[in-house]
Amino acid sequence: MLEILLIISPIFIIIGTGFAAVRTGVIPIAAIDGMMKVILTFGFPCLLFSKISRLDLAAAFDPALFVSFYTGALSCFVLGMLGARLIFNRPWTDSVVIGFAALFTNCLMLGVPITARAFGPDTLGPNFAIISIHSPICFLVGITAMELAKADGQFSAASLKLITREVVRNPLMIGLAAAFIVNLSGLTVPSPIMDSVDMLAEAALPAAIFGLGGVLTKCEPKRAFGEAAMVAGLSLIIHPLIVIGLATGPMHLPLEVTQSAVLTAAMPSGLIAFVFAQLYGRATGAAASAVMFATVGSLITAPIWILILRQLGS
Repeated sequence: MLEILLIISPIFIIIGTGFAAVRTGVIPIAAIDGMMKVILTFGFPCLLFSKISRLDLAAAFDPALFVSFYTGALSCFVLGMLGARLIFNRPWTDSVVIGFAALFTNCLMLGVPITARAFGPDTLGPNFAIISIHSPICFLVGITAMELAKADGQFSAASLKLITREVVRNPLMIGLAAAFIVNLSGLTVPSPIMDSVDMLAEAALPAAIFGLGGVLTKCEPKRAFGEAAMVAGLSLIIHPLIVIGLATGPMHLPLEVTQSAVLTAAMPSGLIAFVFAQLYGRATGAAASAVMFATVGSLITAPIWILILRQLGS
């Protein structure tokens, strides 16, 4: 266990450094916001383009992988939404936000570096396969559920337009689309352009991890502790439990794919959950608390899951 803690501790040290830098005023939060804007607009799209344009899609895109991961993710969305409604007596619009926090895993910002450090960079193919459809699925589910909740179950053309706009305008979606076009067409990207993309890609994750710590200063838990604890439990325990059950059972995934899928599922709620709450002005306190609780909790649960996954291969 100590060895595992030493492997992943640099990631959480960088998060803590970013948090402390903003909290002490060494770096203003406005600077962090600007940096994260650059990362989300350019860094992450370049990272996705760099990896997925070179990915062996036939090997990585295993339907059993997607069934295992997204059955768990969607189950947590439903459980989170129903829990918020039935246990905490939240209105349906708030419940959708809380369910979305349990659905949207921090699979890129934390899942990729933690998996790489735990099992090696050569095991990241399943991670990027999951990531390639993660945002479209999550936004489709989240926005559809929210629009239905707002309209008392009626889905309008305006709702469809909103979903399309949010997905198409997302820089990550643009990076993914470009990556798939290059990969499937066999186009060769000129080396100066690809080298530039790779430079931005290499800088994205370390900067994002530091920025995550800074952004967490805006997500300090102030209310909705029960809802936040529920989301953390779903994200850190229930989701990976469902994935490992399916992956080692009916889906029969290979060991390396199982390890990547389960560890990705064990990541905390992504910051996009807070952004989603702000977009609709619903349950922002609960979303902020959930992101903070789950991120801090993953410091304990991630090493345990790594230990369990290593035991699978012994």
